[in-house]
Amino acid sequence: MSNEEFLEKAKELVRDYAMEHLDKSDEIPAFKVFTVWTCKTLQNSKALLSTTLFDGMYYEVTLNGDKKEIYFDAYKKFENKCIKIEE
Repeated sequence: MSNEEFLEKAKELVRDYAMEHLDKSDEIPAFKVFTVWTCKTLQNSKALLSTTLFDGMYYEVTLNGDKKEIYFDAYKKFENKCIKIEE
């Protein structure tokens, strides 16, 4: 699997997951899936992704090229803060 194919598959997995977990009683909003960060090392790839939904979710998708497996993790962001350090 090329890196481009992996990224397309990762976006598809995130879109499917997000659609499955939306409240079905609400109108399903249009949203985009985007890559925040990606890395490819030898036959392995990893990507951090998110969506334009206001749900605080982000996703980590990893390709194990040796085993031909993809691992999918979904996370919820609870806090984002800046901590100043003094040198």
